Amino acid sequence: EVRLVESGGGLVRPGGSLRLSCVASGFTVTSYAMRWLREAEGKGREWVSGIKPAGHTEVYADSVKGRFTISRDNAKNTLYLQMDTLKLEDTAEYYCTARIGGSEYRGQGTQVTVPS
Repeated sequence: EVRLVESGGGLVRPGGSLRLSCVASGFTVTSYAMRWLREAEGKGREWVSGIKPAGHTEVYADSVKGRFTISRDNAKNTLYLQMDTLKLEDTAEYYCTARIGGSEYRGQGTQVTVPS
């Protein structure tokens, strides 16, 4: 059974940092494309970052480029999102996803709040 569990969200001041984790089970994180998405209240879903299976090809939305870093730990079968220089507009529920066999799986999300 494919399962994704996010953690690491919280309340952080503008300019601060957080690292989100996404622990995967039922598949190997290096074998499939994975993404981070976010949903802010009153806004639609926004793609944040993605990483291709194997290799080290990472892509980022313009809104987070230079501030966020996506990575994987093969031994822990975990996907990460290091978020630095956080801004008010980064406030959202963050989800990790994995595309496997034509289906996209998503975790339950973790809330990141950057207060004004």
